Amino acid sequence: MTLLQINTVINSGSTGRIAEALGETVISHDWQSYIAYGRNPRSSSSQPIKIGNKLGIYSHVLQTRLFDSHGLGSRQSTKQLINHIKKIKPDIIHLHNIHGYYLNIKVLFEWLRTISIPIVWTLHDCWTFTGHCAYYTAANCDRWQTECHNCPEKHNYPKSILFDRSRHNYRLKKRLFTGLNNLTIVTPSQWLANEVGKSFLQEYKTIVINNGIDLNVFKPTSGPLPKSVNPTKKIILGVANVWTERKGLNDFVRLNAILPQEYQIVMVGLTPKQIKSMPKNIICIERTESAEQLAQLYSAAAVLFNPTYEDNFPTVNLESLACGTPVITYNVGGSPETIDDKTGCVIPCGDIDEAADKIRQITSQDKTNWTAACINRASSRFNAIDKYKEYFALYRNILGELRP
Repeated sequence: MTLLQINTVINSGSTGRIAEALGETVISHDWQSYIAYGRNPRSSSSQPIKIGNKLGIYSHVLQTRLFDSHGLGSRQSTKQLINHIKKIKPDIIHLHNIHGYYLNIKVLFEWLRTISIPIVWTLHDCWTFTGHCAYYTAANCDRWQTECHNCPEKHNYPKSILFDRSRHNYRLKKRLFTGLNNLTIVTPSQWLANEVGKSFLQEYKTIVINNGIDLNVFKPTSGPLPKSVNPTKKIILGVANVWTERKGLNDFVRLNAILPQEYQIVMVGLTPKQIKSMPKNIICIERTESAEQLAQLYSAAAVLFNPTYEDNFPTVNLESLACGTPVITYNVGGSPETIDDKTGCVIPCGDIDEAADKIRQITSQDKTNWTAACINRASSRFNAIDKYKEYFALYRNILGELRP
Protein backbone atom coordinates (compact mmCIF):
# COMPACT_ATOMS: atom_id res chain seq x y z
CA MET A 1 0.00 0.00 0.00
CA THR A 2 1.09 3.56 -0.68
CA LEU A 3 0.12 6.79 1.08
CA LEU A 4 0.63 10.19 -0.52
CA GLN A 5 0.17 13.28 1.65
CA ILE A 6 0.07 16.89 0.45
CA ASN A 7 0.86 19.79 2.78
CA THR A 8 2.39 23.25 2.68
CA VAL A 9 5.51 22.17 4.61
CA ILE A 10 7.25 18.94 5.50
CA ASN A 11 8.31 17.89 9.01
CA SER A 12 7.99 21.44 10.34
CA GLY A 13 5.26 23.26 12.23
CA SER A 14 2.21 21.46 13.56
CA THR A 15 0.78 20.29 10.23
CA GLY A 16 4.18 19.28 8.88
CA ARG A 17 4.95 17.21 11.96
CA ILE A 18 1.52 15.54 11.81
CA ALA A 19 2.12 14.53 8.20
CA GLU A 20 5.61 13.29 9.07
CA ALA A 21 4.33 11.13 11.92
CA LEU A 22 1.56 9.70 9.78
CA GLY A 23 4.19 8.76 7.23
CA GLU A 24 6.25 7.04 9.91
CA THR A 25 3.15 5.19 11.08
CA VAL A 26 2.31 3.69 7.71
CA ILE A 27 5.98 2.89 7.03
CA SER A 28 6.00 0.83 10.25
CA HIS A 29 3.19 -1.23 8.67
CA ASP A 30 5.25 -1.80 5.52
CA TRP A 31 3.50 0.83 3.43
CA GLN A 32 5.27 3.27 1.16
CA SER A 33 4.92 6.92 2.13
CA TYR A 34 5.31 10.09 0.10
CA ILE A 35 4.85 13.70 1.23
CA ALA A 36 4.41 16.41 -1.40
CA TYR A 37 5.10 19.88 -0.03
CA GLY A 38 5.43 23.49 -1.11
CA ARG A 39 8.30 25.01 0.82
CA ASN A 40 10.88 24.75 3.64
CA PRO A 41 12.55 21.42 2.81
CA ARG A 42 13.53 19.29 5.81
CA SER A 43 14.64 15.71 6.27
CA SER A 44 11.81 13.19 6.28
CA SER A 45 11.24 9.47 6.77
CA SER A 46 8.85 9.64 3.81
CA GLN A 47 9.91 10.15 0.22
CA PRO A 48 9.60 13.92 -0.35
CA ILE A 49 8.16 15.53 -3.45
CA LYS A 50 8.91 19.24 -3.77
CA ILE A 51 6.13 21.15 -5.48
CA GLY A 52 7.25 24.14 -7.56
CA ASN A 53 9.99 26.62 -6.68
CA LYS A 54 10.52 29.98 -4.99
CA LEU A 55 9.70 31.94 -8.13
CA GLY A 56 6.37 30.15 -8.42
CA ILE A 57 5.56 30.87 -4.77
CA TYR A 58 6.44 34.56 -5.15
CA SER A 59 4.26 34.77 -8.24
CA HIS A 60 1.39 33.10 -6.38
CA VAL A 61 1.80 35.52 -3.46
CA LEU A 62 1.70 38.50 -5.85
CA GLN A 63 -1.41 37.16 -7.55
CA THR A 64 -3.07 36.75 -4.15
CA ARG A 65 -2.12 40.21 -2.93
CA LEU A 66 -3.36 41.98 -6.05
CA PHE A 67 -6.36 39.95 -7.13
CA ASP A 68 -7.55 37.94 -4.08
CA SER A 69 -7.04 34.74 -6.08
CA HIS A 70 -5.30 32.54 -3.56
CA GLY A 71 -5.11 28.94 -4.64
CA LEU A 72 -5.31 29.85 -8.32
CA GLY A 73 -1.61 30.33 -9.09
CA SER A 74 1.00 27.55 -9.42
CA ARG A 75 -0.72 25.92 -12.41
CA GLN A 76 2.36 24.33 -13.94
CA SER A 77 3.76 23.01 -10.67
CA THR A 78 0.36 21.47 -9.84
CA LYS A 79 0.29 19.72 -13.22
CA GLN A 80 3.78 18.39 -12.49
CA LEU A 81 2.56 17.12 -9.11
CA ILE A 82 -0.30 15.29 -10.82
CA ASN A 83 2.20 13.58 -13.12
CA HIS A 84 4.14 12.45 -10.00
CA ILE A 85 0.96 11.08 -8.46
CA LYS A 86 0.14 9.14 -11.64
CA LYS A 87 3.56 7.46 -11.46
CA ILE A 88 3.29 6.70 -7.74
CA LYS A 89 -0.27 5.31 -7.97
CA PRO A 90 -1.09 5.83 -4.27
CA ASP A 91 -3.82 3.83 -2.56
CA ILE A 92 -4.77 6.83 -0.37
CA ILE A 93 -4.31 10.56 -0.97
CA HIS A 94 -4.31 12.56 2.26
CA LEU A 95 -4.68 16.32 1.93
CA HIS A 96 -3.68 18.69 4.73
CA ASN A 97 -3.25 22.44 4.09
CA ILE A 98 -3.59 22.99 0.36
CA HIS A 99 -3.42 26.76 0.81
CA GLY A 100 -0.05 28.43 1.22
CA TYR A 101 0.87 29.76 -2.24
CA TYR A 102 1.98 26.45 -3.79
CA LEU A 103 -1.03 24.66 -5.32
CA ASN A 104 -3.71 25.39 -7.89
CA ILE A 105 -6.98 24.10 -6.47
CA LYS A 106 -8.78 24.18 -9.82
CA VAL A 107 -6.17 22.06 -11.59
CA LEU A 108 -5.87 19.66 -8.66
CA PHE A 109 -9.55 19.10 -7.95
CA GLU A 110 -10.63 18.86 -11.56
CA TRP A 111 -8.15 15.99 -11.81
CA LEU A 112 -9.18 14.43 -8.49
CA ARG A 113 -12.72 14.15 -9.89
CA THR A 114 -11.44 11.86 -12.63
CA ILE A 115 -9.86 9.26 -10.32
CA SER A 116 -11.22 6.69 -7.89
CA ILE A 117 -8.40 6.92 -5.32
CA PRO A 118 -9.93 7.58 -1.88
CA ILE A 119 -9.12 11.01 -0.43
CA VAL A 120 -8.80 11.93 3.24
CA TRP A 121 -8.75 15.66 3.92
CA THR A 122 -7.73 16.94 7.36
CA LEU A 123 -8.95 20.50 7.81
CA HIS A 124 -6.54 22.40 10.04
CA ASP A 125 -8.51 25.66 9.69
CA CYS A 126 -11.59 27.03 7.89
CA TRP A 127 -10.12 28.16 4.57
CA THR A 128 -11.65 25.25 2.65
CA PHE A 129 -15.23 26.48 3.00
CA THR A 130 -14.81 30.27 2.96
CA GLY A 131 -14.34 32.70 0.11
CA HIS A 132 -11.14 34.10 1.55
CA CYS A 133 -10.15 33.62 5.17
CA ALA A 134 -8.73 30.83 7.28
CA TYR A 135 -10.69 32.02 10.32
CA TYR A 136 -13.68 34.31 10.76
CA THR A 137 -14.56 34.21 14.45
CA ALA A 138 -12.67 37.38 15.40
CA ALA A 139 -14.59 39.24 12.69
CA ASN A 140 -17.84 37.65 13.92
CA CYS A 141 -18.67 36.77 10.31
CA ASP A 142 -21.07 34.02 9.24
CA ARG A 143 -21.36 34.83 5.53
CA TRP A 144 -19.60 31.54 4.72
CA GLN A 145 -22.80 29.76 5.74
CA THR A 146 -24.67 31.26 2.77
CA GLU A 147 -22.27 32.98 0.38
CA CYS A 148 -19.20 35.10 1.10
CA HIS A 149 -19.08 38.73 -0.06
CA ASN A 150 -17.56 42.02 1.14
CA CYS A 151 -15.03 40.06 3.16
CA PRO A 152 -14.13 41.70 6.51
CA GLU A 153 -10.97 39.58 6.57
CA LYS A 154 -9.73 40.75 3.17
CA HIS A 155 -6.54 42.22 4.64
CA ASN A 156 -5.76 39.14 6.71
CA TYR A 157 -4.32 35.82 5.51
CA PRO A 158 -4.29 35.28 2.60
CA LYS A 159 -4.02 39.05 2.34
CA SER A 160 -5.46 40.91 -0.64
CA ILE A 161 -4.49 44.56 -1.08
CA LEU A 162 -6.77 45.49 -3.96
CA PHE A 163 -9.68 43.25 -4.90
CA ASP A 164 -12.31 41.37 -2.93
CA ARG A 165 -13.16 38.24 -4.88
CA SER A 166 -14.63 36.41 -1.90
CA ARG A 167 -17.97 35.74 -3.64
CA HIS A 168 -16.24 34.34 -6.72
CA ASN A 169 -13.81 32.28 -4.60
CA TYR A 170 -16.67 30.91 -2.51
CA ARG A 171 -18.61 29.77 -5.57
CA LEU A 172 -15.50 28.25 -7.12
CA LYS A 173 -14.58 26.32 -3.97
CA LYS A 174 -18.16 25.10 -3.61
CA ARG A 175 -18.08 23.77 -7.16
CA LEU A 176 -14.63 22.22 -6.85
CA PHE A 177 -14.85 20.76 -3.35
CA THR A 178 -18.34 19.22 -3.43
CA GLY A 179 -19.65 16.15 -5.21
CA LEU A 180 -16.59 13.92 -4.78
CA ASN A 181 -17.68 10.35 -4.04
CA ASN A 182 -14.34 9.32 -2.55
CA LEU A 183 -13.72 12.07 0.03
CA THR A 184 -13.66 11.77 3.84
CA ILE A 185 -13.11 14.84 6.02
CA VAL A 186 -11.23 14.78 9.33
CA THR A 187 -11.26 17.66 11.82
CA PRO A 188 -9.05 17.92 14.93
CA SER A 189 -11.86 19.47 16.99
CA GLN A 190 -15.57 18.98 17.46
CA TRP A 191 -15.95 22.72 17.02
CA LEU A 192 -14.60 22.55 13.46
CA ALA A 193 -16.70 19.46 12.71
CA ASN A 194 -19.76 21.48 13.73
CA GLU A 195 -18.68 24.35 11.45
CA VAL A 196 -18.23 21.93 8.54
CA GLY A 197 -21.77 20.74 9.18
CA LYS A 198 -23.03 24.29 8.55
CA SER A 199 -21.00 24.70 5.34
CA PHE A 200 -21.26 23.44 1.77
CA LEU A 201 -19.08 20.49 2.86
CA GLN A 202 -21.90 19.06 4.98
CA GLU A 203 -22.52 16.30 2.43
CA TYR A 204 -19.32 14.51 3.46
CA LYS A 205 -18.68 12.09 6.27
CA THR A 206 -16.75 14.04 8.91
CA ILE A 207 -14.66 12.33 11.59
CA VAL A 208 -13.03 13.99 14.61
CA ILE A 209 -9.47 12.91 15.33
CA ASN A 210 -7.84 15.22 17.87
CA ASN A 211 -4.28 16.36 17.35
CA GLY A 212 -1.82 14.35 19.38
CA ILE A 213 1.63 14.97 20.83
CA ASP A 214 4.76 12.93 21.41
CA LEU A 215 4.66 12.03 25.10
CA ASN A 216 8.25 10.81 24.94
CA VAL A 217 9.28 14.42 24.28
CA PHE A 218 6.59 16.46 25.97
CA LYS A 219 6.78 15.41 29.59
CA PRO A 220 8.00 17.04 32.81
CA THR A 221 11.56 17.98 31.87
CA SER A 222 14.29 19.67 33.80
CA GLY A 223 17.17 21.37 32.10
CA PRO A 224 18.93 24.66 31.57
CA LEU A 225 16.65 27.56 30.70
CA PRO A 226 17.69 30.61 28.66
CA LYS A 227 19.80 32.89 30.85
CA SER A 228 17.21 35.67 30.58
CA VAL A 229 14.56 33.50 32.30
CA ASN A 230 14.43 33.94 36.08
CA PRO A 231 13.44 30.54 37.59
CA THR A 232 12.67 32.14 40.97
CA LYS A 233 9.70 33.99 39.44
CA LYS A 234 6.32 32.58 38.48
CA ILE A 235 6.65 32.08 34.74
CA ILE A 236 3.65 32.82 32.51
CA LEU A 237 4.45 31.18 29.20
CA GLY A 238 3.18 31.98 25.70
CA VAL A 239 4.09 29.83 22.67
CA ALA A 240 3.18 30.24 19.00
CA ASN A 241 4.68 29.35 15.64
CA VAL A 242 3.84 32.85 14.43
CA TRP A 243 2.77 35.65 16.76
CA THR A 244 0.06 37.93 15.38
CA GLU A 245 -2.82 39.91 16.85
CA ARG A 246 -4.96 36.84 16.12
CA LYS A 247 -2.71 34.81 18.39
CA GLY A 248 -3.00 37.38 21.18
CA LEU A 249 0.33 39.16 20.88
CA ASN A 250 -1.06 42.45 22.16
CA ASP A 251 -2.85 40.70 25.00
CA PHE A 252 0.48 39.67 26.48
CA VAL A 253 1.53 43.32 26.44
CA ARG A 254 -1.70 44.22 28.26
CA LEU A 255 -1.23 41.39 30.75
CA ASN A 256 2.34 42.46 31.41
CA ALA A 257 1.12 45.91 32.45
CA ILE A 258 -1.06 44.57 35.28
CA LEU A 259 0.82 41.56 36.65
CA PRO A 260 2.95 42.19 39.77
CA GLN A 261 6.73 41.72 39.68
CA GLU A 262 6.60 38.22 41.14
CA TYR A 263 5.55 37.07 37.66
CA GLN A 264 7.66 36.87 34.53
CA ILE A 265 6.15 36.56 31.04
CA VAL A 266 8.15 34.39 28.63
CA MET A 267 7.11 34.31 24.97
CA VAL A 268 8.43 31.82 22.40
CA GLY A 269 8.14 32.23 18.62
CA LEU A 270 8.69 35.96 18.14
CA THR A 271 10.56 37.44 15.19
CA PRO A 272 13.61 39.68 15.76
CA LYS A 273 11.50 42.67 14.68
CA GLN A 274 8.76 41.83 17.18
CA ILE A 275 11.30 41.33 19.95
CA LYS A 276 12.59 44.89 19.48
CA SER A 277 9.08 46.30 19.96
CA MET A 278 8.16 44.29 23.08
CA PRO A 279 8.35 45.65 26.66
CA LYS A 280 11.82 45.06 28.08
CA ASN A 281 10.60 42.96 31.00
CA ILE A 282 8.93 40.38 28.73
CA ILE A 283 11.42 37.61 27.98
CA CYS A 284 11.31 37.07 24.22
CA ILE A 285 12.60 33.94 22.48
CA GLU A 286 12.66 33.34 18.73
CA ARG A 287 10.94 30.34 17.20
CA THR A 288 12.66 27.04 17.89
CA GLU A 289 12.37 23.65 16.21
CA SER A 290 13.71 22.05 19.41
CA ALA A 291 10.87 20.19 21.10
CA GLU A 292 13.19 19.44 24.02
CA GLN A 293 13.75 23.14 24.68
CA LEU A 294 10.02 23.73 24.55
CA ALA A 295 9.40 20.90 27.01
CA GLN A 296 11.85 22.51 29.45
CA LEU A 297 10.03 25.84 29.19
CA TYR A 298 6.59 24.27 29.55
CA SER A 299 7.79 22.36 32.61
CA ALA A 300 9.30 25.44 34.24
CA ALA A 301 6.18 27.56 33.69
CA ALA A 302 3.51 28.07 36.30
CA VAL A 303 0.84 28.53 33.62
CA LEU A 304 0.55 28.52 29.85
CA PHE A 305 -1.54 31.48 28.71
CA ASN A 306 -2.97 30.98 25.22
CA PRO A 307 -4.93 34.13 24.28
CA THR A 308 -5.78 32.96 20.77
CA TYR A 309 -8.68 34.80 19.15
CA GLU A 310 -9.12 32.19 16.41
CA ASP A 311 -8.01 28.59 16.50
CA ASN A 312 -8.91 25.02 15.72
CA PHE A 313 -7.28 22.70 18.27
CA PRO A 314 -4.06 24.35 19.47
CA THR A 315 -1.23 21.90 19.98
CA VAL A 316 0.54 24.19 22.46
CA ASN A 317 -2.24 23.51 24.98
CA LEU A 318 -1.63 19.78 24.70
CA GLU A 319 2.13 20.13 24.98
CA SER A 320 1.75 22.20 28.14
CA LEU A 321 -0.58 19.65 29.75
CA ALA A 322 1.81 16.82 28.96
CA CYS A 323 4.56 18.73 30.79
CA GLY A 324 2.30 19.08 33.82
CA THR A 325 1.45 22.76 33.37
CA PRO A 326 -2.15 24.07 33.45
CA VAL A 327 -3.57 26.20 30.64
CA ILE A 328 -5.62 29.39 30.53
CA THR A 329 -7.25 29.97 27.16
CA TYR A 330 -10.02 31.98 25.55
CA ASN A 331 -13.42 30.49 24.78
CA VAL A 332 -12.64 30.31 21.08
CA GLY A 333 -12.83 27.54 18.48
CA GLY A 334 -11.71 24.14 19.69
CA SER A 335 -9.31 25.49 22.31
CA PRO A 336 -11.72 24.89 25.24
CA GLU A 337 -11.95 21.22 24.23
CA THR A 338 -8.31 20.69 25.18
CA ILE A 339 -8.78 21.27 28.93
CA ASP A 340 -11.21 20.74 31.80
CA ASP A 341 -11.63 22.40 35.20
CA LYS A 342 -8.87 20.21 36.67
CA THR A 343 -6.32 21.23 34.08
CA GLY A 344 -6.95 24.92 33.45
CA CYS A 345 -9.47 27.67 32.83
CA VAL A 346 -11.52 28.94 29.90
CA ILE A 347 -12.19 32.68 29.98
CA PRO A 348 -14.02 35.21 27.80
CA CYS A 349 -12.11 36.32 24.74
CA GLY A 350 -9.95 39.38 25.40
CA ASP A 351 -10.71 39.63 29.13
CA ILE A 352 -7.23 40.41 30.47
CA ASP A 353 -8.46 41.21 33.97
CA GLU A 354 -10.04 37.77 34.16
CA ALA A 355 -6.82 36.24 32.82
CA ALA A 356 -4.82 37.94 35.57
CA ASP A 357 -7.32 36.77 38.21
CA LYS A 358 -7.13 33.16 37.00
CA ILE A 359 -3.33 33.33 36.92
CA ARG A 360 -3.33 34.48 40.55
CA GLN A 361 -5.79 31.74 41.54
CA ILE A 362 -3.81 28.97 39.88
CA THR A 363 -0.42 30.16 41.12
CA SER A 364 -1.71 30.65 44.67
CA GLN A 365 -1.76 26.84 44.86
CA ASP A 366 1.17 24.49 44.67
CA LYS A 367 1.67 23.47 41.05
CA THR A 368 1.58 19.81 42.08
CA ASN A 369 -2.17 20.26 42.64
CA TRP A 370 -2.49 20.50 38.86
CA THR A 371 0.35 18.40 37.52
CA ALA A 372 -1.08 14.90 37.79
CA ALA A 373 -4.42 15.85 36.23
CA CYS A 374 -2.67 17.68 33.38
CA ILE A 375 -0.40 14.75 32.58
CA ASN A 376 -3.25 12.27 32.83
CA ARG A 377 -5.44 14.25 30.43
CA ALA A 378 -2.63 14.50 27.89
CA SER A 379 -1.71 10.81 28.11
CA SER A 380 -5.27 9.48 28.06
CA ARG A 381 -6.70 11.74 25.34
CA PHE A 382 -3.89 13.23 23.25
CA ASN A 383 -1.19 10.58 22.88
CA ALA A 384 0.09 10.99 19.33
CA ILE A 385 0.60 7.24 18.92
CA ASP A 386 -3.09 6.66 19.59
CA LYS A 387 -4.11 9.41 17.17
CA TYR A 388 -1.97 8.08 14.33
CA LYS A 389 -3.43 4.63 14.96
CA GLU A 390 -6.87 6.19 14.50
CA TYR A 391 -5.78 7.60 11.15
CA PHE A 392 -4.27 4.27 10.08
CA ALA A 393 -7.48 2.49 11.09
CA LEU A 394 -9.38 5.04 8.99
CA TYR A 395 -7.16 4.32 5.97
CA ARG A 396 -7.68 0.57 6.33
CA ASN A 397 -11.40 0.98 6.86
CA ILE A 398 -11.74 3.09 3.71
CA LEU A 399 -9.74 0.62 1.66
CA GLY A 400 -11.71 -2.27 3.14
CA GLU A 401 -14.98 -0.63 2.14
CA LEU A 402 -13.71 -0.30 -1.43
CA ARG A 403 -12.74 -3.97 -1.79
CA PRO A 404 -15.34 -6.25 -3.40
